[in-house]
Amino acid sequence: MGQVGFDKHQLAGLDNRERGFSRPVEFHGEGDGYRAVLRYEAVRMTSDVQPTQDEALTLLIQTLHAQGYRQLKTQLSFRHGVYLGSQELWVEYPDPQQGESEQSGFFARIKNWFRPASPNE
Repeated sequence: MGQVGFDKHQLAGLDNRERGFSRPVEFHGEGDGYRAVLRYEAVRMTSDVQPTQDEALTLLIQTLHAQGYRQLKTQLSFRHGVYLGSQELWVEYPDPQQGESEQSGFFARIKNWFRPASPNE
């Protein structure tokens, strides 16, 4: 469980199997820093220790992006242990750019049909 006085965010997006999800992200103090912790299904993801809660959250988002999670966004729901409800705006995290060689599947092939030809083709 998150420790009293720390922030808590709601994290929503698409998992690596393209399923929508929404789960809380808690923070745990460790030494002079913080870890962001997400529990999703049978998985517990934890960031490395960072100097601030915001940096720990950013690192967790980067880790999720690297594992194929997309359309991620967070909403602050607790600030220093005080419940904010849904007063705060959602913060969206742009998906990392995929290289053309990484794109695959039916829709990627269709998209390539409509791509303008380069001058060398």
